Amino acid sequence: MSAARRVVIWRSCLLPGSETFVRHQAGALTRWRPTFMGAVKVVSPLADGADLIAYPGRCTGRYGLLALRATGVSRRLRRMLAEADPALVHAHLGGDGWLVSDATRRLGIPLVITLHGRDVTVQPHAAGIRGARYRRNLRTAFDRAALILAVSEFIRQRAIALGADPAKVRVHHTGVPIPPVPPATPPEWDVIFVGRFVAKKGIDDLIEALATIGQPRPRALFIGTGPLEGMMRERARARGLDATFLGAREPAAVRHHLARSRILAAPSKTAPNGDAEGLPTTILEAASLGRPIVATYHSGIPEAVVHGETGLLCAEGDRAALAAHLRRLLTDEPLRERLGRQARHHVANHFDLTRQTRLLERLYDAVAAGDSDANAAGDADTAGDADTAGDADTAGDADTAGDGDADGDRRALRTAPGAAQRRRVVDHRPAGHQQIRGAGL
Repeated sequence: MSAARRVVIWRSCLLPGSETFVRHQAGALTRWRPTFMGAVKVVSPLADGADLIAYPGRCTGRYGLLALRATGVSRRLRRMLAEADPALVHAHLGGDGWLVSDATRRLGIPLVITLHGRDVTVQPHAAGIRGARYRRNLRTAFDRAALILAVSEFIRQRAIALGADPAKVRVHHTGVPIPPVPPATPPEWDVIFVGRFVAKKGIDDLIEALATIGQPRPRALFIGTGPLEGMMRERARARGLDATFLGAREPAAVRHHLARSRILAAPSKTAPNGDAEGLPTTILEAASLGRPIVATYHSGIPEAVVHGETGLLCAEGDRAALAAHLRRLLTDEPLRERLGRQARHHVANHFDLTRQTRLLERLYDAVAAGDSDANAAGDADTAGDADTAGDADTAGDADTAGDGDADGDRRALRTAPGAAQRRRVVDHRPAGHQQIRGAGL
């Protein structure tokens, strides 16, 4: 057997704790050997001492990344890539694709870019010079990339509208590990939400929907953190909800709580600033555990949740319909169990990480071989794999974004060693946890 070829996995800020899907995907590679590379290191549960960092010092990291963002050129990055000698580079997020694209072009290394969400829904629409510059850089990255992967059809169409060649853009779902069927245990929670506390997650709609459900009030669990957390806690208290807020939790703890909940609620919607999901990874993780989903017709969610078969969907912001769907599943145990079984089956058939990564490796093979129609490489497969052609959110979340100018990256820089920690939340938040899992969330 020939030696595994090397692929460099590039994130300029390596690696926010919400981006478990990046590590999971690379870890599932079998014929390609991943090497993680970034401009700066982020202190998070996903940090790894084997990661290659172009600007490892706090000061050099800050100014090195700023210079890279300003020019798109870095001799140090180019030297590091040359020394790694990969057969290709896989960049996550469009802005990060631009940051590394000059180096890959000069070295003759093929570039693959995965688009996750805000890199094509929010950043391109920034006002003034900033937005114009981002759109120009994104088009440059699209032109330099050999292949562009979108986490949902919605994201694919956004990329094309921003200038990507449709022949280059393929929907590819990252997928999630499919665990064994969890043992039957009494549920601790009726409804669980997992994700960042930001507008696009629709947490306000969920709280208001829960408030309309009569006695006994559903026991709701909220896992995550973000700028709207304090406001949502106060709203839940004001509405008299039986709600527990845990703050951020490690992935294993999230899975534990998902397995002990009746329903996952994912009422995502387009935020006032245009921010939208790609495909929330939490939906796939809950479904893999046999949990039905109550969500919205938003972005890539209908690609993962089949209304009436694996969950229930409603329009974005429709609080009455959201409440009705929650009430229906909470009061109809046979329906809830049937949708949960079908949700697991659907995810296992269409979003299995192992299967999806085999497909990804075939795409890598085609790109490395210079196949001008790499987009078709993954289609020459079994029907099951062809069906899965398509993610990451998301929810996971790619919201923390590494997109050249992204606010998420600036926040990540502030989590470098010596930076001030996030304010402590008194009740359930574990000390030192600053990020919630991924993403998709």
